[in-house]
Amino acid sequence: MTARAVVLPLALAQLICSFAASSLNVAISAIAKDLHTTVIGVQTTITLFTLTMAALMVPGSKLSDLWGRRTCFIAGLAVYGIGALLAGLAPGLGVMIVGNSILEGVGSALMIPPVYILVTVTFTEVRDRAKYFGVVSGAGALGSAAGPLIGGLITGLIGWRALFLTQVVVVVLIIYLARDLADQPRPEPRPPFDLGGAVLSAAGLFFLVLGILQTNTYGWLVSRKDFSVGGTVLISKGGMSPVWLSIGIGVAILGWFFWYLHARELKGKEPLLRGSLLRNRTANLGLGVQLVQWLAMQGTFFVISVFLQQVWKYDAIETGLMLTPASAGILIASAAAERLASRHSQRALIQAGFVVTAAGMAVSLALVRATSGNLSLVPGLLLTGLGVGVMLTAAVNLVQSSFPDSDQSDISGLSRSISNLGSSLGTALAGSILVAATHPGGRPFALSLTTLLVITLIGLVIALFIPSRTDR
Repeated sequence: MTARAVVLPLALAQLICSFAASSLNVAISAIAKDLHTTVIGVQTTITLFTLTMAALMVPGSKLSDLWGRRTCFIAGLAVYGIGALLAGLAPGLGVMIVGNSILEGVGSALMIPPVYILVTVTFTEVRDRAKYFGVVSGAGALGSAAGPLIGGLITGLIGWRALFLTQVVVVVLIIYLARDLADQPRPEPRPPFDLGGAVLSAAGLFFLVLGILQTNTYGWLVSRKDFSVGGTVLISKGGMSPVWLSIGIGVAILGWFFWYLHARELKGKEPLLRGSLLRNRTANLGLGVQLVQWLAMQGTFFVISVFLQQVWKYDAIETGLMLTPASAGILIASAAAERLASRHSQRALIQAGFVVTAAGMAVSLALVRATSGNLSLVPGLLLTGLGVGVMLTAAVNLVQSSFPDSDQSDISGLSRSISNLGSSLGTALAGSILVAATHPGGRPFALSLTTLLVITLIGLVIALFIPSRTDR
């Protein structure tokens, strides 16, 4: 197969997942009305999708070794497509949860890790990987940024069910395009699947992400409302936020998970994640960079979107159009990934990406006001998009290229989990600041964006410690 034939289905898979996650937010009210449920019920469905995907990303990536990368990719697409079909035809919230939250979440966890594994093992040169990681990252960013715009148009013109049925059509197309994807032979004898590690990692990530997502409801420090379980109030309003209970449980389970992995390796058994992944300094710094990148990107897009809708009173379609400069910046940077990788190290590109992203945030803070015109948003969003596009591609390339082909399933799942964690944290952190700073004179949008700018600068500091002798 040609390089284009290999990358096209992989990029489309990343695009449809990103599109699905962002487009649904503009259809919440329409779905709630049609299914005779509440907005909270639909929001819970979206949250459960995020939790399912994040919790199963590491086990899903391990299955690609056991089933084969192509097989896992197509199986994930099939599960995702069935879930989208169920959600599109759902008569009530229960079927919607099964289709969207569970099946689409499981399908995403199965098909997304092979996307990055197949790019890594197919293209051995760093500059080629950079080019095609740029294509995949650009497709994901395009789907995420264009989701509200296209989702708003489809929902307004046809109806929310068309959002899911469109995904089914695209999934069928991707499966057809992926029919001839090459794959490496599976190991014989096949190593046993580490079920204990899969359960611990899934449970730990579930509670950790759940706690982060709950911050919009309860806040980070002081609980904004009573926290009840089964009608019994466990934490009263004004007490310590219950999010730390969930986060604490998640951290404890993940600690148990890493101890379990170490013990399993000592016994000579195949663990869900090899310990060597956690001892690679370059990859660890790259994963830290990825966490900050996704946090900053999703947090910034969230803040700008809410600003446009609450302050400038834009609808979903207008908001999507106003985010176009950021999407354009990401696509331009992604298209230039191969050329940039041939001239600069991944370390330098990551650092430059952080600098440009921070500059974009600073420009937005300086120019955008409640009374400013539309053009005041363009320079900052364009710079932010350019910076994000440069560093996302370089960071993925850096992390994936730090390991041999035999470890690609492990590192791909870990990398995608870190990215999902960063995305969830970015939206939750920005949202909680917006709520906390709504008092008169609080300037919630400026405070949120300033916080994200500081975190971006922390990411730059992390990037400075990446070893200089990295692949070019």
